[in-house]
Amino acid sequence: MSSDKQAATRAKSPTKTRKKSPAPVRPRNGVPVLVESVPATSVPPVPISEGRDEGRYVYGVIQSKESITFGRIGVGGAGELVYSVNHGDIAAVVSKTSVFIFDPTRENALAHEHVIESVMKQYTIIPMSFGTVFRTDDDIREVLKSIYPSLKDVLKQMEGKVEFGLKVTWERDQVIDELKHEDEEIHRFHSEITRKHLQSTYLARMQLGRMIDRALQERSAQYVREIYEALRNTSVASRDNKPIGDKMIMNAAFLIEREREEEFDAAVNRVARKFGNRLNFKYTGPWPPYNFVNIRLKLERGGTSQ
Repeated sequence: MSSDKQAATRAKSPTKTRKKSPAPVRPRNGVPVLVESVPATSVPPVPISEGRDEGRYVYGVIQSKESITFGRIGVGGAGELVYSVNHGDIAAVVSKTSVFIFDPTRENALAHEHVIESVMKQYTIIPMSFGTVFRTDDDIREVLKSIYPSLKDVLKQMEGKVEFGLKVTWERDQVIDELKHEDEEIHRFHSEITRKHLQSTYLARMQLGRMIDRALQERSAQYVREIYEALRNTSVASRDNKPIGDKMIMNAAFLIEREREEEFDAAVNRVARKFGNRLNFKYTGPWPPYNFVNIRLKLERGGTSQ
């Protein structure tokens, strides 16, 4: 990893922000991404009583015929044993817990992520959303049985692949200054306002502001296109997420073949060096394919236990 300040900085985030609605998927070389056709799968929800009976917290699903244990690293602070609940050749990764809705505290989120990271060192894991709880191992087996074809399909598609997140920011004021010098129309209009000291500067500056906003959008779109093009051949697919704040122009997730991780790392650093001080690159990973899997297990409250 280059220490060059103009290159991308790579970090591992302690928490993961996920979009509530799907974002567009960009397949590599125009080839459709199979996972895009996997529908969201809902299973019968598990009613939760007002008590805190023992249940099972589900972290994700892996492919395995054998029963496995992963150590006492479970969510909840009690160091519960994390183990597999198997159905045929797939298995849910779970730990025992009280049956209740988990608060998404930093501690719980980190514990949830730690389990998934530990498992993905050896297995392809399809992560479940934070706070997925069922009452018994048998309930989980029924779920695995009910959506077995979908899970097998996703596991096959995600085998040997990991996700990386990439955020690109710029200094908006610096870009505006550049536009005032580089864009002929903006430069001429800005110079006219400055030279003539127009009395009706409000309307003039409103017009200038609209011109600058349009130019910013065009330049941002151009930069993003160039970044995607530079990374296209080293990724299987990418997904757009909404940028956060005025400085961020790109917030994307990339699906990468694990064996090409170093190649992707090098590609990110090349494009970062190309833009120099104009853009700042920061990417995180490797992660399980959070942004490329859309299987959800539902959970709802109920008045009585079963």
